[in-house]
Amino acid sequence: MYLKTHIVITLFVVLLILPFFDHKMAFVIIALIATLIPDIDTKHSRIGKYKIFRPLQFFFSHRGPTHSLVFLILICLLLILWNFAFAVAFFIGFGLHLIVDSCTIMGIYVFWPLKKRFFWKIRTGGIIENFVFSIFLAADIVLILSKIFCVF
Repeated sequence: MYLKTHIVITLFVVLLILPFFDHKMAFVIIALIATLIPDIDTKHSRIGKYKIFRPLQFFFSHRGPTHSLVFLILICLLLILWNFAFAVAFFIGFGLHLIVDSCTIMGIYVFWPLKKRFFWKIRTGGIIENFVFSIFLAADIVLILSKIFCVF
């Protein structure tokens, strides 16, 4: 899926659970950054375009280890030592990226290095992705407006 779809889905979930956490702005920022991180394995992504990630891209193919629960759990275990709430934010952003990418035709290897690929039928950039993006964008707008105007 495209970055914009990852962002609106992550923002939706974060806005729903945000009342349960302190440091709200940091929580949102960490979750949104975390949703970018799985794509460090490709130079065509927003974060992977930086040359610092070229060695990683040389050794790992796109949707390899960085698109796995193994990678997610390792990073979250390290983050828990620092701050539990930030580890939760990271888990949500990164985890949602994995879930969304597992819905695409290309899919992901959730339990990398095992070769069992999880996938579904959504074509990246296709009509269904655009529909999903539109629905979540509208939901985000409603949630943000409701928080601003205390409607709900």
